[in-house]
Amino acid sequence: MDFMESSNSSSCEAQASVNTELNTDLSEQWVSDQFEALLPRIQEKWPEVAKQTLEATRGSLDELIRVISLHSGKTTYGVKEQLEELFNSATDRTKDIAESLEPLEKQLEELLDELNQTLRPRIEKPIRQRPLLAIGIATGLGVLLGILLSGGKRS
Repeated sequence: MDFMESSNSSSCEAQASVNTELNTDLSEQWVSDQFEALLPRIQEKWPEVAKQTLEATRGSLDELIRVISLHSGKTTYGVKEQLEELFNSATDRTKDIAESLEPLEKQLEELLDELNQTLRPRIEKPIRQRPLLAIGIATGLGVLLGILLSGGKRS
């Protein structure tokens, strides 16, 4: 690589660093948190970059941009834009999944409320009628479970 290319890439790297700093630490934290999930998609987009090389950048968005740029021959600005598209598509996909789970969450909540209203009285009634028997059964189950978990060994 000659001097002209080196100075141009350095200025691009500095520009990308400034641009990513403007995106706040939230994106840096998000990349760090989502890195494992994003890694296959990053590798798919830039297969020429080794997985270990990408993993070495785990905590740093700037470092990820720099490494991909270095290995792919693209400018840091171009890599940053492509990563942002990748992150946005991942965020959109996550939102879609969350929205599709909302009806299931409401349905599960309704079922748990119904179960609580129907099953709870059926369980409480015999316990209230015979509290000593309930305590004896609970104690016996606790002892039995303790023996099973300790493997019958005494210290």
